[in-house]
Amino acid sequence: MTAFRPADRELAGRFIRLTPFDPADIAALFIALGRPEVFAGGFGGGPQGQPADAAAFERFATAYYAGGPTALPFTVRLRGGPDDGAIVGATELGDLHLVNESAHIGWTAYDPRVWGTAVNPEAKLLLLTLAFDHGFGRVKLQADERNTRSRAAIAKLGARFEGIARREQPRADGSWRDSAVYSILVDEWPAVRAGLEQRLAAWGDEPVRLEAASRAGS
Repeated sequence: MTAFRPADRELAGRFIRLTPFDPADIAALFIALGRPEVFAGGFGGGPQGQPADAAAFERFATAYYAGGPTALPFTVRLRGGPDDGAIVGATELGDLHLVNESAHIGWTAYDPRVWGTAVNPEAKLLLLTLAFDHGFGRVKLQADERNTRSRAAIAKLGARFEGIARREQPRADGSWRDSAVYSILVDEWPAVRAGLEQRLAAWGDEPVRLEAASRAGS
């Protein structure tokens, strides 16, 4: 066994910072994520899992990002520019299995205003670097089989499609989800990292701005 649990610490990139999840972040996360389009793709169990109000979202987020010995949840914040520090999402490096040297990047959602920007590729670059630098040999990513947008984003990272895990977990509406499973192995990491770095370089040095990102996605 060579894998070991990373410390709970901030990860900083050019466009975002990943800060260890703090309950104090929940109010801002509700503003960023408490939207039907965020839950539509399967986050939180799908549309029926969307909390009805801020209090319900607080209960949801507290449980969803509880952390612990096998999980590192993060809040996603913009870095630089007029929106520096703005909370735009949450993600997690979880299911840490030190003996099997495996981990899982998931529990991810972003404010729709930053969809299609540098935010997701840099978050994945930071989390994958963290995992492989700590001796993990396989990182899993998965999405609801129906969620074509998330599946395309995972494939674009360079992750390899492994197959469909049938009846893998229940949705909030009581139906059963089939999950599309992808992975990146340590031997594939150099090529994946180069691809992510190339994508981020294409964005230049301009920070992500919420207003500009919203116009670009409209």
